Amino acid sequence: MIRALWTAATGMEAQQISQDVVANNLANVNTVGFKKARADFQDLMYQVYSKSGAETTDGGQLPVGIEIGMGVKPVAIQKMFSQGDYMQTDSEFDLAVEGNGFFQIDNAGSTVYTRAGNFKLDSDGALCNSEGLKLLPEVTIPPDAVDFTIDSGGTWTASDANGDPLATGRMELAKFINPAGLTSLGRNIYDSTVASGDATGGNPGEEGFGTISQRFLEMSNVNVVDEMVRMIVGQRAYEINSKAIQTADAMLQMANNLKN
Repeated sequence: MIRALWTAATGMEAQQISQDVVANNLANVNTVGFKKARADFQDLMYQVYSKSGAETTDGGQLPVGIEIGMGVKPVAIQKMFSQGDYMQTDSEFDLAVEGNGFFQIDNAGSTVYTRAGNFKLDSDGALCNSEGLKLLPEVTIPPDAVDFTIDSGGTWTASDANGDPLATGRMELAKFINPAGLTSLGRNIYDSTVASGDATGGNPGEEGFGTISQRFLEMSNVNVVDEMVRMIVGQRAYEINSKAIQTADAMLQMANNLKN
């Protein structure tokens, strides 16, 4: 009975983590470039009373054994980098990656990565995110430019009122062999880890990199219906584990009340 109490308690803790992940997904349903997460679980060790295949006293073998599980544990919260929906905008500095790849951002001298392409201009005319972190390679638009265009291959041009180019360049993207291994820094940015591998840079539309779409934003890939279903399933699982604790407690109470 005591074992059932602890086993069910691990189930409640696991479902609480599952609900935390669902809540964060739903909270970011309208966050540009957000990637939903999924909690992964494993069963804990087993208390073995008899092993499958063990020899019996009459020389036979047990077809199945007796193994009692000790509960569940969380082992990973995995980011799912599936494509989000696209939203058309009126800003010429809004960019979206169609396919694989991340925008590269300068974060105090180190390079971090994002799928959020809602860029702005800073006081120097450089493209940056909402926190002022500049896009890499740097895209700087002259102050007398009146038009900014970028094609699907990442080639950008800043032109004057006559349509003559004042500055031009090409944007680069980064990709990883295991993007799920990136660490989330918040603020829509990720950093590389040993698990993700080093970033590989390249031009949009080449060598497996996605293309660039101007005046579009990639929205969150959270599916509200799926998250609501997960929420209900987690709630019911949490509830049934609490019932298991109550049942084990009632059985312990009965045992304690036994009289000679």
